[in-house]
Amino acid sequence: MENSTTEKKQDATQTNEIPLPQVTFATFVLSLNTSALVHLGEIPDPDNNKSECNLQLARHAIDTIAMLKEKTAGNLTDDEKALIDHILFDLRMKFVKKSS
Repeated sequence: MENSTTEKKQDATQTNEIPLPQVTFATFVLSLNTSALVHLGEIPDPDNNKSECNLQLARHAIDTIAMLKEKTAGNLTDDEKALIDHILFDLRMKFVKKSS
């Protein structure tokens, strides 16, 4: 009998889907970070390969991460807290530069 990871990989291969990483707090926060970076024009949008800055959407993504930090306070590991703190600092600095 195959384990569920192998079965998922086979299912993805059969339907031409890309296997996705396991959903963890870190992958979720990194996904929001990527979204903010796209909206800041720091990385190209994967849909059209263009870099465009939309400060309103960037601010929304940053605020979402900040809300997540607030709502999970006291429930994060040291590594998760450091990750979210680092990401928020980095995004906020990039936002300030873009909005100046």
